[in-house]
Amino acid sequence: MATTNDIRNGTVLVLDGQLWQVIEFLHVKPGKGGAFVRTKIRNVLTGKTVDRTFNAGTKIDTATVDRGDYQYLYQDGDDYVFMDTSTYDQITVPAETVGDASKFMLENLDVIVAMHEGTPLYIELPASVELEVTYTEPGLQGDRSSGGTKPATVETGHQIQVPLFLEQGTKVKVDTRTGEYLGRVTE
Repeated sequence: MATTNDIRNGTVLVLDGQLWQVIEFLHVKPGKGGAFVRTKIRNVLTGKTVDRTFNAGTKIDTATVDRGDYQYLYQDGDDYVFMDTSTYDQITVPAETVGDASKFMLENLDVIVAMHEGTPLYIELPASVELEVTYTEPGLQGDRSSGGTKPATVETGHQIQVPLFLEQGTKVKVDTRTGEYLGRVTE
């Protein structure tokens, strides 16, 4: 049994029979009254985010989460198939668990899969991925990098905003957390 002093970002707690991942935490010691821990937690399965406050020193139940290196292989209907890079075992992860990560996943992408008692909880992507622009309106003569943006579709089918001068077929770096364009990839 852990206490609130053990709370860190990424810790998975068991609250009311559900798994919650700590996104942010803050130990608060007011001048008057007892200390407490203010947290922002996300339900691992539903993605719902809530604020929760614990009294300092309160016993909490933490879940054992195994994080392993996997490689995304292919999509099978609504499910996604990943291979453990150390044992070569394949696992199938439902689309609900993969969530928005599917917008940035290409075959053979290395990811981290978090598992609890054999059940995949969530997918962690690298901070950025390189994707090719498959469709965008042509830029106009005189468009420069300091100008505006236009929508572009990348090879996963996701749409991002890119500078006006980018053309179809350009490889771009995309932030997987925000979906923002980070720059062109020069080879």
